[in-house]
Amino acid sequence: MTYHIHKAVVIGAGTMGAAIAAHLANAGVPVTLLDIVPKDAPEGDKAARDKIVNAGWEACLKAKPANLMSPELKTFVTLGNLEDDFGAVAEADWICEAIVENLKIKQDLMARIDEVRKPNAIVSTNTSGIPVTSIAEGRSKEFKKHFLGTHFFNPPRYLKLLEIIPTKDTSKEVVEFISYFGEHRLGKGIVLCKDTPNFIGNRVAFGTGAFALDFILKNGYTVDEVDSITGPLIGRPKTATFRLIDLVGIDVWDHVGRNLAPLIPHDKLGQQYLKAEAPNKLISTLIERKWLGNKTKIGFYKEVRKEDGSKEFWSLDLNTLEHVPPTKPRFDSVKAAKDVEGLGDRLKVLLEADDKAANLVKALTYQGFQYASSIIPEVADTMKPIDDAVRWGFMHEAGPFETWDMLGVRETVKKMKAAGYPAAKWVDEMLKNGFETFYQYKGANKVGVYDVAKKKYVKIKHPEGMVVLSDLKGTKKVISENAGATLYDIGDGVALVEFHTKMNALDDDIFNITIEALDRVERDFEGLVIGNEAENFSAGANLFMVVVAAQQGMWDTLDAAVRKLQNLNMRMRYFPKPVVVAPAGLALGGGCEVTMHASRVVAAAETYIGLVELGAGVIPAGGGTKEMMRRIINPAMKTENAEPFPFIQRAFLQIGQAKVATSAYEARDMAILGPADRIVLNRDHLLTEAKKEVLHMAASGYRPPAPELIYAPGRDMYGAMKIGAWSFKEGKYITEYDAHIATKLAYVMAGGELSKPQWVSEQYILDLEREAFLSLCGEEKTQARMWALLQTGKPLRN
Repeated sequence: MTYHIHKAVVIGAGTMGAAIAAHLANAGVPVTLLDIVPKDAPEGDKAARDKIVNAGWEACLKAKPANLMSPELKTFVTLGNLEDDFGAVAEADWICEAIVENLKIKQDLMARIDEVRKPNAIVSTNTSGIPVTSIAEGRSKEFKKHFLGTHFFNPPRYLKLLEIIPTKDTSKEVVEFISYFGEHRLGKGIVLCKDTPNFIGNRVAFGTGAFALDFILKNGYTVDEVDSITGPLIGRPKTATFRLIDLVGIDVWDHVGRNLAPLIPHDKLGQQYLKAEAPNKLISTLIERKWLGNKTKIGFYKEVRKEDGSKEFWSLDLNTLEHVPPTKPRFDSVKAAKDVEGLGDRLKVLLEADDKAANLVKALTYQGFQYASSIIPEVADTMKPIDDAVRWGFMHEAGPFETWDMLGVRETVKKMKAAGYPAAKWVDEMLKNGFETFYQYKGANKVGVYDVAKKKYVKIKHPEGMVVLSDLKGTKKVISENAGATLYDIGDGVALVEFHTKMNALDDDIFNITIEALDRVERDFEGLVIGNEAENFSAGANLFMVVVAAQQGMWDTLDAAVRKLQNLNMRMRYFPKPVVVAPAGLALGGGCEVTMHASRVVAAAETYIGLVELGAGVIPAGGGTKEMMRRIINPAMKTENAEPFPFIQRAFLQIGQAKVATSAYEARDMAILGPADRIVLNRDHLLTEAKKEVLHMAASGYRPPAPELIYAPGRDMYGAMKIGAWSFKEGKYITEYDAHIATKLAYVMAGGELSKPQWVSEQYILDLEREAFLSLCGEEKTQARMWALLQTGKPLRN
């Protein structure tokens, strides 16, 4: 049977259901979102009968960060109620239930769905804690064959994990199809789970989280201390511990924990901490006070307005239960570890230390390893599903077993035992049998994982044809490399340039490898991909190099560097073979300019891209200003009786306000991406899809575009843009120096000294860009802005 999903239905418009519907819209799937009819809604009054679903969807649209990748995508979503619009269920290819966590209510809904679902329609539950098998009890054989759990993590747009939980009755083909659809269409990391309590992600989270709360309370830590220690320092998100509970909702945290405890009587470690008196008393008190976290604007943190109107987050004193002003905890171990590169090495520094912070890290690390090992093989046969669930569901840098490997398994087992957190017996057996790591490595790459039942490594499979750069490092596929970039042969006549400077900042090493790549591709390859597997494509130019050169008066060097970037970008734009750029994460400033000069862009959906140079006191000078003029102003001015001002204003404000797209879809709305550029939801597939695009373009007979003239509006429009900047300054929206930079930008966009509108060459605008950039680099306030960004990461508004 070949399955497809052309129409979906999500039932339940609460936080989770509405966000699932939004993510289906992100993937271009038409979806109907349904919820119950209010008890007092009169017959025939559709607005009143849709009140609950409308409120849920409105809340979803207002949520920050945004659930939709572009406001335009909301047209994929249709709203309705479970009485008047249940017919949508009969037409759907996938029905996803996300209603209240009540078994009887879920079973009653499934009975209704069973009566109307079309043959081969897939039905799933988003339950986080109820056994999936029990939800389908009493249903038809065909229903059970097409029924499974699909547990999304909130918010679905940003958290990659999708746990798929088949029952013994679920068809293998259905599991394979939903796994494929989840990975390739929805961009998810798929973890196949057994139908065990809380599956994998939440089982680990609550088994370790309950312990953490108990340890924190027993040992007198403050909220500020804990969150300063348990965030990025130890490979976890900035939400750390208490901010995470506030985000999840203190009532939700309590509900999941209380539901889990009776389901795992065999799990002695889980029982011990889930039933601990102090944490349960604290959580109950907060719920009684209706201090539920972010949703009530008070929980472990409370937002306070200072006298000057600025915000401050006060944390809860865990003894008095009053909120207190923020503190800045200081620990010697944290000071020693914070600048150490690499999670494993950083943790080693902390675990060898002996202060309050180090003791917390030891307890959380060792108990985390202990608990994760204790639930194998109950929840998984190998370590990989647990590591994937923790990384993808909770945004940890590494899962527990990956981290354990970094620290050394045998040595850590001894330390765990000495600290009172003994590992599961199978770990000792694994070591006894000569397996020193949970994963089998080839260089830095994981090629196998230990299977507890088979007592050996089993192969980790990559999908056939996947481009995985880490597999190519150190092989004959490396054509050329230097400190900043590497050129690979990724097969089938396609080459790839990978940047690997800090934050992938553009420098001479990157320019040189990319120039070499173009030379080689012109001779020997079908086309080129520019992309990487780092968190960010490129944060822009190497500001340190720019500001130092400016302060030392190295103007010829700076001029040559800007020319080199401009020439490289223009060569890419008119290159005779396809050049596909594959951005993801941050693509700012020069990274955005490189992207805009590609033959085609294949962007990760979560690409945050824009021309942010004004924040550094300069204007875009690698062709960014020219490209915004070409993309926004040119099309308008090629129509009859065109009025240029709205289009010039749009381009001017987009650059002048340093706007950054918050998704690839928004980048398309901003004309940074074009209509032919592709968007990929699964970041892991990005380079593979970029390679496919090169081959497709080459096979289709790719030819570069014809040279294009740029519309420069001349002196009158220069005056209008200057007035706009002046009015922003007078309204105190921008500083005087912001207005000065904006005036330089206006001069470039107007075409310099042109007395009237004219069509000019791209090079004409590039020369103006470069001159304005160099001029601004010589100003003290620009240099101060650059140093501020380098030292604090925040723009200086001087």
